[in-house]
Amino acid sequence: MTTNGRGQQNRQESRQQDEVDVRQPIVAVVMGSDSDFPVVNGCIETLEEFDIPYDVRVISAHRTPDKAHEFASTARLKGLKVLIAAAGGAAHLAGVIASLTTLPVIGIPIQTPTLGGADSLYSTVQMPAGVPVATVSIGKAGAKNAALLAAEILALSDDQLHDRLRAFRAGMRRTVAEKNRRLRDQLANG
Repeated sequence: MTTNGRGQQNRQESRQQDEVDVRQPIVAVVMGSDSDFPVVNGCIETLEEFDIPYDVRVISAHRTPDKAHEFASTARLKGLKVLIAAAGGAAHLAGVIASLTTLPVIGIPIQTPTLGGADSLYSTVQMPAGVPVATVSIGKAGAKNAALLAAEILALSDDQLHDRLRAFRAGMRRTVAEKNRRLRDQLANG
């Protein structure tokens, strides 16, 4: 599965519906199996929210090692700047990819039925010195945070993206303030 991101909904609406995003992807999201997609979709939606062009693929570190090697070792040449890898169990997709590139790699541990994702977390976070993988939390929150971390990395050299991140954080603060106000009103009238 390969696709390119389109961007924020308001940006999408301003484009003609038949217009195709031809920007080169700068983030790649890979997952060990298409069964990981329900979790990884939160990452993709967040990349779109921040208008970051992306590519999505299924690559298995163990079932298609040649594809994993080719993908990771040529990612920089293809213009990619950040790689996000999601895998469950002890698949260790992020670690394999990180061993083959100097690009930043963010690992998303996928929850598993047998160990609840602890196995995925350990196989992603326990990297030897010299081969870093930035690891986010298990599951859907981690998938969203992986995209946000990628956006923060990219925003180091993109002021417009930095402004979108600042607006996002301001929106979160407003949401919390509104929830606090509603709760206090409810308790006062309660």
